[in-house]
Amino acid sequence: MMSNTSALPTTALYRIGAVSKTAGIPVSTLRIWETRYGAFTPVKTEGKQRLFAEHDVSKALLLKQLSQNGHAISTIANLDLEQLRRMSNLPHHTSPSVVTPGLPVSLAVVGLSMANRIESQKFAAGLKQNQIKVTDVLQDLSTASQAELPQQPQVLLVKVNTLQTTVHTDLQALVAKHKFAQTIVIYNFATDAVVQAMKFSGFIVRREPISDIELAELLQSVLFVDPERAQEFGTTGAVIAARKYSDATLSRVAGISTNVLCECPRHVAELIAQLASFEQYSQECLNRNAEDSHLHAYLRSISGSARSLFENALEKIAAHEGIDLRDDVRPQDRHVAVFHGKK
Repeated sequence: MMSNTSALPTTALYRIGAVSKTAGIPVSTLRIWETRYGAFTPVKTEGKQRLFAEHDVSKALLLKQLSQNGHAISTIANLDLEQLRRMSNLPHHTSPSVVTPGLPVSLAVVGLSMANRIESQKFAAGLKQNQIKVTDVLQDLSTASQAELPQQPQVLLVKVNTLQTTVHTDLQALVAKHKFAQTIVIYNFATDAVVQAMKFSGFIVRREPISDIELAELLQSVLFVDPERAQEFGTTGAVIAARKYSDATLSRVAGISTNVLCECPRHVAELIAQLASFEQYSQECLNRNAEDSHLHAYLRSISGSARSLFENALEKIAAHEGIDLRDDVRPQDRHVAVFHGKK
């Protein structure tokens, strides 16, 4: 049956050659999967040209992965994306010669086109040390707000065309619901005010165009250099957590003056502030200078790791000395948040 491509005005369509290049699957194989097994239902123009939608690209990537893991294409070709993704996240046997340095990082992706980039072989080659495990792919922020994510992914990667205040609000609610350690937002258009507000909220924000290698470096920058060692210091997973304390809170802690406390709170608070500043500086350099992106990703990872560890140290100091680290402490309470309970 002939289909009119105008029926899908907002959906990107691809020729079979583009799907082949993105997924790393020969055109002949894609045609067999379509005609013999019914894996795809491309749109057909009046000139008999097959045009594939974004979800077809996603399906091709998953079918390739699963078939390489031993699944017969005849048994999986008719499964939908959700079923295929569940299968791809199940453990499977791998060659004992394959060594995976570090820990895999779980990732929820908003936007099919972004998910396709992440799951492509070209993108995987850009990651230097860590694997990315896509646990959830969500069509848009509206879908994401209603979704349950039982696997609790560590990183949220979002692709939107336009950044608006409503997008910022929706993302804050999403992060509060699922407790992502880091959130990366890729956008096309936005005002400086919204971008700055999102950065202040702890989001990593980057404007298109961004190459696969640059995107891989951006993800690399939120990973611990040595995640297994980092866990020994009380951190969770392989992802550097977003900042816990605002500049105002750190300034308040650094300014506490009392005979009871030693100088440790001030020194640690000042260190955290300095590391956070350098972390942000490295991130800005990563955004501006593609040639040095790997170096700046490494520097951000180092400074973020140190900042996160010192935040854990500050929590222990605060618990020991009775310091309130909440951002909403009233001004009149700022210098009396010390409790005498130690012998």
